[in-house]
Amino acid sequence: MGLILLEALGAGIVLVLIVWWTMFSGRKGGELHDEDEAEKAPPSDEPPAGGSR
Repeated sequence: MGLILLEALGAGIVLVLIVWWTMFSGRKGGELHDEDEAEKAPPSDEPPAGGSR
């Protein structure tokens, strides 16, 4: 019984490490954005979502 729990703990740790690695190992500046994309978007008359103070 103890061996099964130890193996399950090991598998859980491996899973957490894989998820951590895939989330935080990328470009240091994040994803690259096209500057042209911002120019193509039509301006909106509505304020941005998220509310204001």
